[in-house]
Amino acid sequence: MRKYSRRFQQIKEQVEKNKNLFSYGCNKFIKKISNVNFVETIEAHIVLGLDPKYADQQLRATVVLPKGTGKYIRIAVITKGEKVSEAISAGADIVGSEELIDEILKGRLDFDKLIATPDMMIMIAKLGRILGPRGLMPSPKAGTVTLDLSSAIHEFKAGKLEYRVDRTGILHVPFGKINFAIEDLNTNLIALQDSIDKNRPAGAKGKYWQLAYLSTTMGPSIQIDIGVLRDSVVL
Repeated sequence: MRKYSRRFQQIKEQVEKNKNLFSYGCNKFIKKISNVNFVETIEAHIVLGLDPKYADQQLRATVVLPKGTGKYIRIAVITKGEKVSEAISAGADIVGSEELIDEILKGRLDFDKLIATPDMMIMIAKLGRILGPRGLMPSPKAGTVTLDLSSAIHEFKAGKLEYRVDRTGILHVPFGKINFAIEDLNTNLIALQDSIDKNRPAGAKGKYWQLAYLSTTMGPSIQIDIGVLRDSVVL
């Protein structure tokens, strides 16, 4: 049987006593019960009616969170020629060409997002075994393979993030920090809900949204009312 810390157990007891708040006050409640000495991330965990083993039921998309993620995103860009200056001017943290590819092969991974121009993808292919498992491999679908480096860099810095269902059909998406205003958390959560609906896979059948939970970095998950979320009612 799994053992929980006293801190976690105290939070869990509050969750059990306040189930009536979960539909309309979840974000507010999560902020109230956080009891750690660092700024926690708030995540949404959404069970969708998808079976990712089928190509037409895979969900991988991006969303721009209007209020940002609350996290500083370190962006690396692999490109060459005039695009190097464009990436630097746009605020990329790391910019390089073949030399950066070699550094990554040797273990350099001090970035959160890797963007590349299409002409570099042939050389980047050899990084697949390093970047793939970490979710860092550039992809056109994720907006990380592009010629418009300025827009891509600005969007990711401002709060654009990629999400995808795991092998069981569940999404795990961070959408803010515990120190965000309630209104900002609500705005980000509704933007995420809109994006998930707009990117519904063609092969999705039956009930699309199954269950939804919110949790903090060190806290228990709290189930929310999907109907309230989909009606864009403040949580």
